[in-house]
Formats: sequence, structure tokens, C-alpha cells
Amino acid sequence: MSHPTSAAPDQRVSAGDASSTAESRQLKRSLSTRHLTMIAVGGSIGTGLFVASGATISQAGPGGALLAYSLIGLMVWLVMQSLGELAAYLPLAGSFQEYGTRFVSPSFGFAIGWNYWFNWAITLAAELVAAALVMKFWFPDVPSIVWSALFLAVIFGLNALSARAYGEGEFWFASIKVVTVLVFVVLGVAMIAGILGGTSPGFENWIAGEAPFVDGSIGVLAVFIAAGYSFQGTELVGVAAGEAQDPGRTLPKAIRTIFWRILLFYIGAIAVIGFLIPYTDPNLLNSAEDNISVSPFTLVFERAGIAVAASVMNAVILTSVLSAGNSGLYASARMLYSMARNGLAPLYFTKLNSKRVPMRALVATTAIGAVGFITSLVGDGAAYTFLLTLSALAGFLTWMGISLCHLRFRRALDAQGVALESLPYRAPFGPWGSILALVMCFAVVLGQAYAPIVSGGNLWAILTPYLGIPVFVALWVGHRLVTKIPGHTPATADISRDDAAYES
Repeated sequence: MSHPTSAAPDQRVSAGDASSTAESRQLKRSLSTRHLTMIAVGGSIGTGLFVASGATISQAGPGGALLAYSLIGLMVWLVMQSLGELAAYLPLAGSFQEYGTRFVSPSFGFAIGWNYWFNWAITLAAELVAAALVMKFWFPDVPSIVWSALFLAVIFGLNALSARAYGEGEFWFASIKVVTVLVFVVLGVAMIAGILGGTSPGFENWIAGEAPFVDGSIGVLAVFIAAGYSFQGTELVGVAAGEAQDPGRTLPKAIRTIFWRILLFYIGAIAVIGFLIPYTDPNLLNSAEDNISVSPFTLVFERAGIAVAASVMNAVILTSVLSAGNSGLYASARMLYSMARNGLAPLYFTKLNSKRVPMRALVATTAIGAVGFITSLVGDGAAYTFLLTLSALAGFLTWMGISLCHLRFRRALDAQGVALESLPYRAPFGPWGSILALVMCFAVVLGQAYAPIVSGGNLWAILTPYLGIPVFVALWVGHRLVTKIPGHTPATADISRDDAAYES
């Protein structure tokens, strides 16, 4: 297996592919601005907002939850600004795996690529489990495996058709979530103003008991960790950059809207819940158990007089689950394809079909996701739980990797005399934004030990959340020891742009 470090993407395929046309060896750029925007939305809105947000308010109070989500929102925005600068300059399917290979080292690219692929392959399995649980709300007697198999077939079909089919599917999945949140915020504001739902509670829920900050800074820290998981998936738009139309224009446009989406969807929704539902309401705490009937959204809709609130929210959460599975399969298949083109995975996975979909990478990822789902049905599901534990920190490691790549990219531009004015998009805070994001991500990762320590867990319980870190380090160091390929300096990092990669 070869490990090129600076060749352009089209030069990273096997000699057997040399007779293929340039077009057949490139992914098709068919994702428009509306697709990219909704892909980012789909990655940032899910069960973390619709269901688990109630538990965060119960734990930290309305003020604590709002502060924690605001801080995490800031961190994610900074990461996305860095990713936007990188992706607009180099819009490649491998995204941060490609950047890690070019700006840090092939070994770092190897580690972050396989880490991300494994994370989303296992997440696909988790979404199949979740979809079956959601369907039990309507069809309690139908075996779970029937629904999971059906949803896997739908998700695979969308991805197998074309990148545009995936984009269209994600556009409509995400649109349902966006409309739900907008309606929720509008109805919530009307209820706070006393227009709907009877007498307005005013600021009562913000000053009652220990509110607005329950357990002070400790409560905020606990919610800070949970909020971090809620935002994972926002980086999917970077993976989609490899198939974006006119990426120098469409990517910055999609990235710029992220701040406002975070502000409206998360901050707005948390504020509405905090105003309308007391943090002492036992239903909020129960929402941590993924019980749709006590989702804070369901509670607010019911108080607004919408009798079918539980069924409506169940349908919305189902679209969230399908959206996550759809995007997860897309991202992991593209990551495997990109790694194969870089010589970091078997070249077998570089093959594209007539629709320029990496079908071999798609089938392999689907198979791994299906196997992961099957492990949830075997015995007590211990193997499945272990796989989820291994992938738990993958999202945070990816965000840290993006920030590191951006720092190294800026150093490479400076060392090689490339003017910042030549960039299609520039992160507003430059390298300082990436440094702050790195520090905040590190705080979230370090805070994983908080819950087991507070609950009196043993050493194994405290260390278990960190199992993904030694695996990541082993991939990084192991690849370096086997290949003996050194890392890059700013002067040797590959910042070249391949014009063929921009063709549609």
C-alpha cells in the first residue's frame, strides 16, 4: 500500500484506473446551496434538542442550560468557521481527513479518517435501533428488526441513487425539523406573551427555587458535556464539500448561516422551554430516557392546545433519526472512498459507479452498520454498548482535528507566501478561533469523567468514556511506526489546489 503525501487527488488512484476518464474518477458536484445548508441543519438538530434538552434544564436550571448551550454553540461556530475556510479552499470528499494528511501528517490523516468512519458506521447502527424504538409508539407488536431493516433499505437506496438524491432526502428531512422548531418558538413566544395557553408564567420559572442556575457552575459543566453531543454532526457539510456545486461560493454561504441557526434553534428553543416549564417538572428529567411522550416540545405543544402533540413529535423525531442515519451513511462512505484515494484504505474502495457514487465504500459501510445493529440484539447487547463507547468521543476528536488542521493550514500559507486575500472564505477570528475551539473541546473531553466521579463510580467507570482516545492514538502512532512517513512542516505541507477537483 502506498502512502503519497503531496500528490493531487487524481494522482492517488491505482495504475489500473489510468485508462478511466477524468470525469469517471471524480465525484459529481451536484449539491446546491440549499442542500448544503440543510445538511448542516440536519447535522445540528436532532434528539439532543427535541428530547434530551428537557433533562439539561432539569439538571442545570434554565439559566444553566442556556449558558451551556450558548458556550457549546460558540465552540461549534468557531470550528465551522475554520472548516469553512479549509473546505472553500480545498473542497474535497475527505475533508478533514484530507487536511490532516496534507497539513499534519499522513498518520494523523489515517487516524482521523478511520476514527470518523467508524464513528458514523456505529452511529448508523444506533439510529437503526432508535428508529425501531420510535415505531413502537404506533406499532408496539411489530418486531424491531422489521422496522430497522426497512429504514436501512430506504437510507441505502437514497445514498445509492446519487449524491443529489441524498441531498434531496436530507433537504426534506431537515426541512421538517426546521419547521417544527420555528413553529415551536413562535407558539412559545405567544404563550410567554399570554396570547396562547392561558396566563403567562412570566419570569416565574427563572427565579423559583434555585433557578436560574441549579447547582451553580457544577450544573453548567454537567450540561456542557451533554450539549456537546447534541451539536455533533454539524461538520457533515465539510464532507459534502467534495460534491458541492461551485464550492468557493456555496460553501461560505452555507457556513455563514450556521451562527444564526444555532442562535434560533438551540438558544431560542431552550429559552422557550425555560420560560414555560419549571425545571422541577419531573417530565423534564424523564425526557433523558428518550420517552417521546415527555419531550419538552410535546409538553409545550400540549399546553398550546395541540392534542396530537405526542404523535406529531414522534413523527418529527423519526425524521431526525432517518436524517442522522442518512447523513451518517453518506459521510462514512465518502470518508472511506477518500482514504482509499489517499492510500490509507484499500484501493478497492475508490471505484465509482455510473452515477459517480462510491458504491463499494457504501456497501461496506452499510454492512458494518448492519452488523453493529445485530450486536444490539445478541445477548444483553454488551458488544453493542462497547462499540458505542469506543465511538463516544469521535465527534470531539474530529472537531479538535479540524481546529488543528486549520492552525497548520494558516502556518503553511504564511511559510509558503500565500496571501490570505486569495482565500475564497476566511474564518473571522483566524487561528485564534481555532485555538479557543481546541481549548473548549479539550474541556468537554476532560469533563467526561464528571458524571462517574460524582456518582461514586469505580476507576473503570471513570476511564470507560475515554476508551476512544487510546484507539485514536494507536491508529496515529501505529501508522507512523509502520510507514515511517514523517509529518509535514509548514514549508512542506501540500496547499496546492487541483483544478480537476472543482469540475462538475
